[in-house]
Amino acid sequence: MQTPPLPPNPPSNLPEITPNTQQAPKPPTQARNPLHGLTLEAIVTALAAHYGWEELGVRIPVRCFTFEPSVASSLKFLRKTPWAREKVEGLYLFMLREQRRSGQSGA
Repeated sequence: MQTPPLPPNPPSNLPEITPNTQQAPKPPTQARNPLHGLTLEAIVTALAAHYGWEELGVRIPVRCFTFEPSVASSLKFLRKTPWAREKVEGLYLFMLREQRRSGQSGA
């Protein structure tokens, strides 16, 4: 059996397919988000430097801050535990506000 030849033009009832030349919209910039571009490691390191591990364990009572604390163990725990990560990020934002109010520089 022979296949019938294809028509030279597609039937008029089918929509014409054209390549999409438009680019996807860019995501909104996060210029006002102080956490944008910061790694979790940078946040934990800054908090440990500002408060110290003992005070950090008092403010956020999790084992990775109270028992043999280290940046590595904290990162491992915080990456697996969203509620604890939210608390750490909140404390970091609080620390930044404190520093701005008291006129300290750096983050």
